[in-house]
Amino acid sequence: MTIYIHPSVFIDQPCEIGDGTSIWHFCHLMKNVKLGKDCKLGQNVFVASGVLIGDNVKIQNNVSLYSGVVVEDDVFLGPSCVLTNISNPRSEIVRRDKYESTLIRRGATVGANATVVCGVELGRFCFIAAGAVIRSDVPPYALMAGVPARQIGWASRHGHRLSAPDGSGIMTCPESGWRYRLDAADSLTCLDFSEEKRLGRE
Repeated sequence: MTIYIHPSVFIDQPCEIGDGTSIWHFCHLMKNVKLGKDCKLGQNVFVASGVLIGDNVKIQNNVSLYSGVVVEDDVFLGPSCVLTNISNPRSEIVRRDKYESTLIRRGATVGANATVVCGVELGRFCFIAAGAVIRSDVPPYALMAGVPARQIGWASRHGHRLSAPDGSGIMTCPESGWRYRLDAADSLTCLDFSEEKRLGRE
């Protein structure tokens, strides 16, 4: 496999880019970025110094990832979604030593034009609807929508809203047929697939 970098891209060195990754028009990666294997960066993506991005991450057009952001494997960042790194920015006050972290766990989706305020963790396989504003941590598999965002249900690993549990407390994905169980602590578990495997690969 090879790395594809469009001629219009700026990459500051040192910078680590994994095999099979494609970076398209007008992107800018600053120094000390770590970008994993098989990633796809659309047009006009900016990645600040020190940002960590895992494998098989898809970042759509017009997304900026600022210092403090960590993106795990298999994450989808929709067009023009917004990530921040200072919760109380002021132009005249320098706060480069106070950047807040944002952790996006494996398999999460952030929809188009959604905003994720810094200092939060998005759980594994959560689904953030287009235009939502996230101000606090999101549980794994949670389906979030609105301004400010609230949980409106649960999403399967295939990105479908899960219906209400059946008599045995099981919810089923309409695409895959995989079963999910909600426990007493409002934590969702996939009964038919292990956490270590990736959808569509194994």
